[in-house]
Amino acid sequence: MRVAGGIARGRRIKGTLSAEARPTTERARAAIFNILLPDSFVARRALDLYAGSGSLGIEALSRGAGWVDFVERNSRQCGVIKDNLATVGFTEQASVRCADVAKILKDLSGPYSLIMLDPPYKLVSTGDVVQQIADTHGLVEVGGSVVVGHSRHLELSEAYGSLGRDSLRRYGDNVVEFYSMRSPKQ
Repeated sequence: MRVAGGIARGRRIKGTLSAEARPTTERARAAIFNILLPDSFVARRALDLYAGSGSLGIEALSRGAGWVDFVERNSRQCGVIKDNLATVGFTEQASVRCADVAKILKDLSGPYSLIMLDPPYKLVSTGDVVQQIADTHGLVEVGGSVVVGHSRHLELSEAYGSLGRDSLRRYGDNVVEFYSMRSPKQ
């Protein structure tokens, strides 16, 4: 697996060790960051949930994100993320938290300008996690983006609270949905 763009473009990183983990393909990562406006994450904070190998967060750092928090519950995968960060030279711009996503969301200190999640396809509660992100006050900054990768067999809502879907893209069996945080209705 390689970093698709930015200052670490072409650098090899380790993939996932767990049979449950499914790394985001280089093609999908490149497409995600070609769709996102650089102003939405450059020199800002990002969050990589269900991080696996850390490829999405590393891609964000390579393309200019100022800081990325990685959350992954598998301790072996947390080790892979730390190794990958060291390989590409981003250890000083990141934090790796070995924890369950649903349990740690309320403890994360936002706001994040970009939240990315590409959970295992067998996770049927992806919509619940997106709702939890929307409901966690101050986690996503107004105008911030939430990018959700999932199987084409899963349907997500057009909106979760103040998170509204801007775009949906299909890449084979992968679907990537882009949400943005709207100002709360008053």
